[in-house]
Amino acid sequence: MSRSPCRAEGPRWRAALGLALAWVTPLAAELKVGWAQADLTPPEPVIIAGQFHARVSEGVLDPITTTVLALEGDGDHVVFVSCDVVSIPDALRDAVRARLRSAGGLDPRKVILHATHSHTAPLYDAGRIVPGLDLRVMETGALVTLTADRIAQAVTRAWTERTPGGIAYGLGQAVVGRNRRSVDRRGKSTMYGDVARPDFSHIEGFEDHDVNFLATYDPQGALTGLVVNLACPAQADESLFQLTADFWHDTRVELRRRHGARLFVAAQCSTAGDIAPHFVRNSSYDHRASKRMLELKQRSVRAEIAQRIARAADDVLPVIKSTVDRSPRLRHRVETLALPMNHLTEADVADARQEAGVWRGRYEAERKKLETQPAAARTGRWYVAITGAYGRMRWNERVLERFEAQRNGPQAQTIEFHVLRVGDVAFATNPFEYYLDYGIQIKARSPAPQTFLLQLAGAGTYVPSPRSTLGGGYGSLPASNPVGAQGGGVLRDRTVELIREYWK
Repeated sequence: MSRSPCRAEGPRWRAALGLALAWVTPLAAELKVGWAQADLTPPEPVIIAGQFHARVSEGVLDPITTTVLALEGDGDHVVFVSCDVVSIPDALRDAVRARLRSAGGLDPRKVILHATHSHTAPLYDAGRIVPGLDLRVMETGALVTLTADRIAQAVTRAWTERTPGGIAYGLGQAVVGRNRRSVDRRGKSTMYGDVARPDFSHIEGFEDHDVNFLATYDPQGALTGLVVNLACPAQADESLFQLTADFWHDTRVELRRRHGARLFVAAQCSTAGDIAPHFVRNSSYDHRASKRMLELKQRSVRAEIAQRIARAADDVLPVIKSTVDRSPRLRHRVETLALPMNHLTEADVADARQEAGVWRGRYEAERKKLETQPAAARTGRWYVAITGAYGRMRWNERVLERFEAQRNGPQAQTIEFHVLRVGDVAFATNPFEYYLDYGIQIKARSPAPQTFLLQLAGAGTYVPSPRSTLGGGYGSLPASNPVGAQGGGVLRDRTVELIREYWK
């Protein structure tokens, strides 16, 4: 019985084809990994960001830091710069990139600065300070210069010291963030509303308890660093008058205790515009039980969060260690996108005008008080009332300014965002406090096995979901979102489109 020539030559034919394909499509180049960390804590008192009223820093609980991860391979690169701050103003981003123009082989536009959204970090925006008010704090320009210098030095160090390494990724779970918006029976939403009230109906949105891990390893297989990405801002201690990195400080300490003192930990805040880590407030239905358990464990909220994240890491790291990829595909696209701004109605303007008038009256009364009673400016935290009134006044006045601009035609806001493929992982950034619904939609439509989203890679404001806009309340009012649900949808769709291009 004769054999088929095709069968006889099959193995040899397939081997030859494999060699030809390998020659035409070479494997990705060896990955190079660089890490660095720097202390961003200012040496003088500063204004703390995160509330309408000013808070002059009265000390430091723990350092404000930046952690840098540089990845280069397959003809492309990215530098993630995690910062323990509330947001990344354009002035700070641009100042850092300007200092990196001479870094050999590094494209400054591929340096992504992103914030953990700590409400107890320095304010870098001088426009939030009441004009003419002497708060005796570090001048904003000097603060931006100091911070940009330290971040740029850390980026340069991570970039120049990158060495061969590998990555592995995995998914864990930890309850950290909870939806902070409750809805009454009329459909009205309230941030941190008391859920024990008689007309409470339901929690407005979904919660994402995923913890995304990207681990880096040296040539000997030792763990060198972790990217920890979760949907929750760092605001467990959002009202303090001391500088602190919030629960990320506790988390870094705990992860290093378990996995080595030299471990780098880069925190990433996923889409979480309507999420907060306040599970012991009365806006959480199980706050009494949660508070009791913390008392029994003798832990703070921050320490409990650190334990939960560390346990997730313990669950994931042993499993993914055998999957280390030392030549992953790396693709990085930086794109600008014009998003339609929130269309304002006459009713929106009327509400904002009324609120602005109320707060202007309070602001002027406080200013007159300081002028006629100079001793008032020598009392503790004397500036809180006047800065709070000024902040809320300007918050509403900006609605009127946007409405006037709208008379000249539809308005748009141009943003920068990034989409990457790193091995089998997709990364996508946005500059906003982007509501969780959008993040879930992007993850659901992404073809990547795992998708990491980063919000506040910029200085953007809230972008609420359509259902949240209907409920109103802080975060979903016109004053809160120059870019509304329509723009949020445009950004979501373009992000998904670019991710899919990398997985064709």
